[in-house]
Amino acid sequence: MAIKLYGAAGSTATLQVQACLAEKDLHYEFVSINMSYKEHKTPEFLSRNPFGQVPAFEDGDLKLFESRAITQYLAHTYADKGNDVIIKDPKKMAIVAVWIEVESQKFDPACSKLVWELGYKPMFGMTSDDVVVEENEKKLEQVLDVYESRLSQSKYLGGDSFTLADLHHLPVIKYLMGTKAKRLFEARPHVSAWVADIQSRPAWVKAITT
Repeated sequence: MAIKLYGAAGSTATLQVQACLAEKDLHYEFVSINMSYKEHKTPEFLSRNPFGQVPAFEDGDLKLFESRAITQYLAHTYADKGNDVIIKDPKKMAIVAVWIEVESQKFDPACSKLVWELGYKPMFGMTSDDVVVEENEKKLEQVLDVYESRLSQSKYLGGDSFTLADLHHLPVIKYLMGTKAKRLFEARPHVSAWVADIQSRPAWVKAITT
């Protein structure tokens, strides 16, 4: 049975899964969920994701939600397909797991608020909250200082190869590069080089253009 991804255009969580599917060179059916019409709150969709959020995912009789869980499933289940985005060595994979957690717990909370304030609000004709922006820029700067140190020691966050630890950053970075928050990344040379590297990956370019 075909892989199905239920998601919404513009959703960073949906894009995480699309990026992984592109890296693994997997064919899938994309089922567009119109959040403006509350399609993510219908009983049918809630049977796939009880929290009423995108994405939801099916692979045969397996149903998953939460984007990072989906990407890990894809990376392990289809390890022989496309590009490797995990490391088989347990100790090295443990390091990758650390940075996957850092992205989820440290990087994403501040960035998601900035994406909303600086990216989405202007699109919807709303005014950004300068206090919220300043507060979360400071939080992001602290995280990026740690990243700058880490990336001075290795090409990627998890080591010398691109992994899910890097992939998970791509969607929010995509949006923040079009805002004034871009300067926070550019001010740190190792972070800036890493951003340029991961954004230029053919699979990511494919994910955001198809």
